[in-house]
Amino acid sequence: MNQISIKRSFNIRGNLFYYDKPLIMGILNMTPDSFYDGGKFNNLDQALIKIENMIKEGVSIIDIGGCSTRPGSDSVSLDEEWNRIKDVLYQCKIKFPNTFISVDTFRSEIAKRSLEEGVHFINDISGGSYDNKMFKIISNYKVPYILMHIKGIPKNMMEKTSYENLIIEILNYFREKIEILKNYGINDIILDPGFGFAKDFDQNFEILNKLDSFQIFNLPILVGLSRKSFIKKKYGMENSLKGTIELNKIALKNGAEIIRVHDVKEHVNIIK
Repeated sequence: MNQISIKRSFNIRGNLFYYDKPLIMGILNMTPDSFYDGGKFNNLDQALIKIENMIKEGVSIIDIGGCSTRPGSDSVSLDEEWNRIKDVLYQCKIKFPNTFISVDTFRSEIAKRSLEEGVHFINDISGGSYDNKMFKIISNYKVPYILMHIKGIPKNMMEKTSYENLIIEILNYFREKIEILKNYGINDIILDPGFGFAKDFDQNFEILNKLDSFQIFNLPILVGLSRKSFIKKKYGMENSLKGTIELNKIALKNGAEIIRVHDVKEHVNIIK
């Protein structure tokens, strides 16, 4: 699989982490209603077993979320989101101190509490659009920020798939957000084009095939397409893992540096 042509580094709280091959981000949904594994790991003991297994399989980053953002979903309260993830974050700090932890949230208060627990990345589906304090929090804690493209909110985003020029609009979105982030002193930015978020079937494949367009910013590109509905539509429900692997191979070929997946072992193997 492709090797990144330049050596990259993340600055995490003043410490540099270098990498020169694609990274695997393993998904841990602490929610009862995730589209793929809802309820399967939202028990602390099961979650810790899942994390331990992903580490053994070769995961680079664990991404923990407490609020489902699948199409059509409603958000939960801030307290509910925090109660779902707080114990697992605390245990990660004790049991897995050498593993990078990301929190998937669009709320600055959840980001702040998570960062106080030692979290290393914040993964924000809204690109700061849902909470105007998010960028200030990231700036204060000096951690990498995953900037995703979306239109609307999860409840209505699939009604917002109309674009004059999909790739140009996403590029302009990133350009504007990157400028704002840099004004906050945030330079460790990871770009996520937002597969499935206000994108229809054909648009997801257009992004995949033109993924190298986003290399213009010289920032790491993250791809999160694991087992999403457009894969099931193309490959069939029973082949969603096979389809995910095939499309992630294309993503890596087209410049993805981080792939966010439910199935760690299988994707570690394709990078090897």
